[in-house]
Amino acid sequence: MREITLSQAVNEALAEEMRRDETVFIIGEDVAEAGTPFKVLSGLVEEFGTSRVVDTPISEPGFMGVAVGAALTGTRPVVDLMFGDFMYLIMDQLCNQAAKAYYMSGGKLNVPLVLRTNLGATRRSAAQHSQSLHALVAHIPGLKVALPSSAFEAKGLMKTAVRDNNPVVIIEDKLMYNDKAPVPEEEFLIPFGQANIKREGQDITLIATSSMVQVCEVAADILAQDGISAEVIDPRTIVPLDEDTLLASARKTSRVIVVDEGHQSYGITGEIASRINEKAFYHLDAPVLRMGAMDVPVPFSPALEDLTVPTPEGVARNAHLLVAGEMIHAA
Repeated sequence: MREITLSQAVNEALAEEMRRDETVFIIGEDVAEAGTPFKVLSGLVEEFGTSRVVDTPISEPGFMGVAVGAALTGTRPVVDLMFGDFMYLIMDQLCNQAAKAYYMSGGKLNVPLVLRTNLGATRRSAAQHSQSLHALVAHIPGLKVALPSSAFEAKGLMKTAVRDNNPVVIIEDKLMYNDKAPVPEEEFLIPFGQANIKREGQDITLIATSSMVQVCEVAADILAQDGISAEVIDPRTIVPLDEDTLLASARKTSRVIVVDEGHQSYGITGEIASRINEKAFYHLDAPVLRMGAMDVPVPFSPALEDLTVPTPEGVARNAHLLVAGEMIHAA
């Protein structure tokens, strides 16, 4: 199987879906000739033209509104939002309009729209371009939310998102665009709500999203050197969430750490931990531990920024303590 970058995987997925369905188009800032600042969409405008790879003015509420209207009238727009931080600018169009149209119309209207954007700190982009805001949209009924952790997931989840008749938010980690992974050349889709057990283990479960999957895989390697067997699970989508797989692992290992790059408070770690506590409590030997980003604006200073997000060493250290039966109060 060939290895390609996450950027190439997203590009391939969109090209394949645009060839398959002429109603699919891309809209956003610098998506055509520039191919986005991260060059993810490079080459698509040459094949599909500016009528299907549409550059817009710098008006996120404007082009998001155009996309919602286009989706309501029979097309499948893919909205490229340059940075995930800009989601604040489109919350009305996404959360009040796209997410609710199906319900408010009694099922007569669909919004088959994909919003693709990014998350992640440690890129030295400062407080307004480094946030991980997936918990915001996961909180809104009517939206599906996918977090690919590799090129394989990025391609399979994107193709599923484009074909979904509901609004889907798919968020990639901006530090992973050049990371390579095996990706089949033949067509494949990854169903939403189907977690991936990246590594099986017996002593502790590490549930991780997006790039934190790699953090937990490294942590599992560290733990293995000390005889601790860690199971690593990537939920792939947080809405819908594959509770069955997560609960089965929690019941098997009796200890769980949930790792996510969103802020610790009121976030994805708390939601997953709560569901495990509610539905697998009597199988646990320790409280479910959450590890998220510090509850501070992301600093520009590299020395400070690197301290704000979970690391493999930190995950491994907390896993050691849980397995040893020691209580932890993570900051």
